[in-house]
Amino acid sequence: MRAKQRLRVCIDALMTCVLLLLVGYSMVGETAHEWLGVGMFALFVTHHVLNRGWYRNLFRGKYTLHRALLTLSAGAALFSMLGSFMSAVVLSKHVFAFLPISGGSAWAREVHMMCGYWNFTLLSLHLGLHWSMILGMTRRGLPKPSELRKWIARIIALAIAAYGVYAFAHRQIGAYMLGQIRFAFFDFGEPLWHFELDYIAAMGLLVCVGYYLGEIAKRVGKKKAK
Repeated sequence: MRAKQRLRVCIDALMTCVLLLLVGYSMVGETAHEWLGVGMFALFVTHHVLNRGWYRNLFRGKYTLHRALLTLSAGAALFSMLGSFMSAVVLSKHVFAFLPISGGSAWAREVHMMCGYWNFTLLSLHLGLHWSMILGMTRRGLPKPSELRKWIARIIALAIAAYGVYAFAHRQIGAYMLGQIRFAFFDFGEPLWHFELDYIAAMGLLVCVGYYLGEIAKRVGKKKAK
């Protein structure tokens, strides 16, 4: 793996970890949440700089269904992230408190909450759409897996996705995305690891959805090409 590719993988891994911590909000602390948000935005910008070729090739070549899904998810995540950051600046009580901003906190809170959950969903789906590439990179560094190991991996993925369905519903992620819940509710008696476990499972579900959507799109593209 080349140095630039390793850097991309590290940046994306860090983004995933920070994203999971950001959904914890009050459970990680308000100040920590703000600094994590700044870190997330910096990582997001770095990700786009490292993948700037995507912008250069945006209007070049043929758009297959798979490429269209990748572009749509990436574009939607970009707008959602910008909305999240701009609303965060308005709401900030620590990192950007020095800025002369007054008012607007009501709309900013709603936008920030919705964008935060859309970020989680869109970035997880986008990761799933790239999952076959990640699997390919992983396989190059490992011995050829046996059929038994393949089935074990599939069963584990299925178990995570199945629990992810429960976690997605239990944590009301869909309701937050649609703005049906305007204030975040946290059980401060719940251990942080348990909270994060639910979101890891929900992310696993979305990654699986993104992966299989990508695989279906590739097969449709191959059929059309024949």
